[in-house]
Amino acid sequence: MLRTVALCLLLTLPGVAWGAAVAPVVVLRIDGAISPGTADYVVRALARAPRLHAALVVLELDTPGGLGSSMREIIKHILASPVPVAAFVYPSGARAASAGTYILYASPVAAMAPATNLGAATPVSIGALPGGKISPQSTEARKAVNDAAAYIRALAILRGRNAAWAEQAVRQAASLTATEALHLKVINVIASSVPDLLAQVNGWRVTTSSGVQTLDVRGAPLVNLAPDWRSRLLTVITDPSIAYVLMLVGVYGLLLEFLHPGFVLPGVTGLVSLILALYAFQMLPVNYAGLALILAGIGFMVAEAFMPAFGALGVGGAIAFIVGSVLLIRPEAPGFGVPWAVILPLALFSVVFVASIVGLAVKARSRRPVSGAEEMIGSLGEVLGDLEGEGFARVHGETWRIRSETPLHRGDKVRVVRREGLVLDVRPERSPEIPGPVG
Repeated sequence: MLRTVALCLLLTLPGVAWGAAVAPVVVLRIDGAISPGTADYVVRALARAPRLHAALVVLELDTPGGLGSSMREIIKHILASPVPVAAFVYPSGARAASAGTYILYASPVAAMAPATNLGAATPVSIGALPGGKISPQSTEARKAVNDAAAYIRALAILRGRNAAWAEQAVRQAASLTATEALHLKVINVIASSVPDLLAQVNGWRVTTSSGVQTLDVRGAPLVNLAPDWRSRLLTVITDPSIAYVLMLVGVYGLLLEFLHPGFVLPGVTGLVSLILALYAFQMLPVNYAGLALILAGIGFMVAEAFMPAFGALGVGGAIAFIVGSVLLIRPEAPGFGVPWAVILPLALFSVVFVASIVGLAVKARSRRPVSGAEEMIGSLGEVLGDLEGEGFARVHGETWRIRSETPLHRGDKVRVVRREGLVLDVRPERSPEIPGPVG
């Protein structure tokens, strides 16, 4: 009886037909700039989809663009995926600008929600002018634009979509609404949600790396794969502002440890932060001239404390630091870089911090020793008995054997000038003469 009831319940579950489970649909969410962390998340999820026997992978897109290298990494794995991929600009109000447009064109199924847009796919990483515009006279800019136009045109031809408009999106930064994109055959479908998308594309034949497949996704269960800790960590540390801050924490931590040896914690924190920053920089479009200017600026500010140059080194260091911070990350998407709101406070903090720790180091080195043999030099003592040559004196509350070239008397004050083992060389401490009455 129990076995019969269990079988009936199994057959009434969604996605189960006569004991055979319907293949699930894997849903991935790309929200924000496309970064190395985003690429790691998507690539690993696409590799996992065949093991889950997924019938389709849906990429929910809402992005202003991002790194070209990360975008191309995602596209390469979409093209190589044996599981069909649907790029879906979702929810309403979202966009697939710049790199998002390329991903949309690369996917076998391209869909948009109402009130969304795509386009503005002009590369800005090379030949960028202030404001993010491209100089048409720049040879490097023309090369970058021509390369991007050929790339998106090839994707459009592969997927049978509007190649002419794709080239306009690159060369003229053109954009489209969802309705316009459907009319111009830039996308395949407009859907209000993922279930609506699945209902519309069910039965479609799409081409993947493993051949032509027929989508069987009506009523398929949805499996939402969120980024794991590794992808989240990559997303955080490859944010240009976070990588910039990590680099400064690393440099200042090591600087503090070098100037004040023995603290340990600043050195450990600085080393770990610097390693994370360098790992992030090798995945970001770093301008190494900017990095060199930042380090030179810090060096100039440190040198100002040791070699006073009437502020020339300090001011020059601050200027080099700010200019280097602006140039550090090459812009590859709107807002992808280190903002002024981060640069200016950190520049001010750097000036104050470097001046403080270097000043403390200079004072510590110029201060008299307070322990050890060196501390005895210059100390004041009192002779315990008349002597010529050698005798005894009390110094710091202790009785020491002393030597003097001048005869001394009991109670005389002496100053230590040298120490040899347990014997102190002293000289008389003369009291200033008191002037007598006038007249």
